[in-house]
Amino acid sequence: MTGASGPNRRAGLRTVVAAAAALPLLGMTGSSAGRQESRSHGAPGATPAPPLEVMTFNLRYASRRKPNSWAVRRPVMSALLRRAAPHVIGTQEGRPRQLRDIEDDLGPHYDRIGVPRAAGDDEAVAVFFDTRRLAPTAHENFWLSDTPAVRGSNSWGGGHPRMVTWVRFRDLRAAGREFVVLNTHLDNASQYARVRGAALIAERIARFDPALPLLLTGDFNAVAHVSPVYDALLAAGLVDTWDTARARGGAYATFHGYRPLIPDGDRIDWILATPGVTVHREWTDTFAVDGQYPSDHLPVQASLSL
Repeated sequence: MTGASGPNRRAGLRTVVAAAAALPLLGMTGSSAGRQESRSHGAPGATPAPPLEVMTFNLRYASRRKPNSWAVRRPVMSALLRRAAPHVIGTQEGRPRQLRDIEDDLGPHYDRIGVPRAAGDDEAVAVFFDTRRLAPTAHENFWLSDTPAVRGSNSWGGGHPRMVTWVRFRDLRAAGREFVVLNTHLDNASQYARVRGAALIAERIARFDPALPLLLTGDFNAVAHVSPVYDALLAAGLVDTWDTARARGGAYATFHGYRPLIPDGDRIDWILATPGVTVHREWTDTFAVDGQYPSDHLPVQASLSL
C-alpha cells in the first residue's frame, strides 16, 4: 500500500480504524488483489438506501494567476460543493494546500484519500467522501505506466505522470454494502498515452470482485462516444452513466476554460459504472457567482443506487 502513513489520507486512517479496524488495506500490485476482496452486499429485504451522490470534478490547480486565482475561486468552489453535497467526489488537479482548503470548507464530516503524483509534481487525483455515509475499507494507487507500482513513473510519451486512486467503500446507509471507486486524470498531451492508460485501467478493473459495483470517475481528456479511450473502457464492461441516466440536466462541454458555456458540447469528464447501477439523474453543474466559475471544468454529478 502506498502512502498509508504519509499524505495519502489526511485523516482516512482514523475513519478506517473506526469503521473497519479488522480489514487490511489491499494493494493492487499482486494479480489477486482485487479478486480477493470480501463480498459484503447488505441484507436481503433491507430498506433501500437514499441515492448516492457522486461527482467528478477537475478542480483546476491552485495558482495566484489572475483573474481566476485560487483565492478568487475558492469561495465559489465552497458554495458549489456545499450546495451539491456529494457523498463522493473524484477530483483531478488538486494540490495539497488546495485540497486542505476544500476539506476545511466541506466541513468536519468529509475526509479524503490521495497522494501527489510524483516528487516535485504535487497534483493528485484525490477522492473526497462524506464519512456520515461512507467508510473506506481498502485503497491503493497505481501509475499509468509500464511500472504501475513506481510512484511518478511515466511511459508512452505522456506529458505528465498519470495515476489512479481507488477506494473500496462500505455504504453505512445500505446495510454495509460495498463498492469501489476509481478516479483518474488521463494525459492531455498524448493520445497514445491515454489509450495505453485506459487499457491498464481496464486490466486492473478486471481484478476486482465482479459482484462489487464499481464506479470510474475522471477527466479523460477524450470526448465521450468518439474516442478510442471511451471505446476501450466500455469494452471492459463499463457503461456511461450519462447515457443510462433516467433523467438528465442540461448538457454542456465539461471544459469551458472560463469562456462562455457550450450547450451539448464535448464531454471529457465522465462517470462510468458497472452494469446494474441505477442512475436516477445526472447533470453538469453550471454554478457560478457573478460570472466566476470555481474551475475551468464543470463538475458532473450523478444521483444513483448501487
